[in-house]
Amino acid sequence: MFRLSIPRRTLFRGCLILLGSAVCLQAGMAHAAGNLAESVRALGFKPHKALYDIRLSGTKSGSQIVNIAGQMFYEWQPVCDAWTSDHRFNILYEYADSPPMRITSDFSTHETFDGTSFSFSSRRRRDGEVFEELRGYAAIDGDGTGTADYTMPEGVSFALPQGALFPMAHSIGMAEAIKAGKTFYSAVIFDGSDEEGPVEINTFIGKTVDGSSVLEDSPNLDKALLSSPAHEVRLAFFPLEKDTAAADYEMNLVFHDNGVISDMEIEYDDFTITQKLIAIEPLEDSCNALRIPEKTDDDGAKKG
Repeated sequence: MFRLSIPRRTLFRGCLILLGSAVCLQAGMAHAAGNLAESVRALGFKPHKALYDIRLSGTKSGSQIVNIAGQMFYEWQPVCDAWTSDHRFNILYEYADSPPMRITSDFSTHETFDGTSFSFSSRRRRDGEVFEELRGYAAIDGDGTGTADYTMPEGVSFALPQGALFPMAHSIGMAEAIKAGKTFYSAVIFDGSDEEGPVEINTFIGKTVDGSSVLEDSPNLDKALLSSPAHEVRLAFFPLEKDTAAADYEMNLVFHDNGVISDMEIEYDDFTITQKLIAIEPLEDSCNALRIPEKTDDDGAKKG
């Protein structure tokens, strides 16, 4: 099938899932998880910014794609009440029967520590001209269900089923499943990366691997961030709005215990792309959101 661009859901969510994307795995009630910062601290997730090289790695017969090349910048860190993420893409698409085009995208999210509120905004340009803007807000109610409302474009809204998660809560849930030795984890998430609504993600957890072994030695790669244990993970994406048993697309990751993704492959119907980590560095926790609290005695005084 001819595509004008890689579906934005994949590229945005590809990094959102890593780190953006519950602690309360039973009954699927994300709001019951309390402060997600406590879970991230316990898991050892590390705020960071990273740069990935995007390349076409394969096509199937009939595909109109000739080449895909570009970069993705990703930044994730806590602020004083929430997780923030920023994703920027710059990708050139070349086709067999039409002119090439360059797509640039900016996508930002804000997800509160309690997992109940989420805001998002994005802007996409084709050869420098804006052709899409998305903005909105989503919330999880006391019964575990929720709603997502777009302010741009107006009139777009989705009901979120009980147990739906936002990206960071999903990432925590996946990391908790890995830590518990599970081989499968499934959840419905909403991330605001498109107008298609929530999506079910089935995650298959594979063997432990040396995540740094697939990377070239470079001074731009922080070795401490890449020294964390890693697992092979495969994800299959099923939009809830589509009545089909087949996944929209699938993704292979090398997912580190500290939340870093060092390698990614995304499989579509007619082509496959890779996202290789080429630069990464840690970020400061400006509000000490991940700081381990000091122990106190019954009177509130610090213990020596």
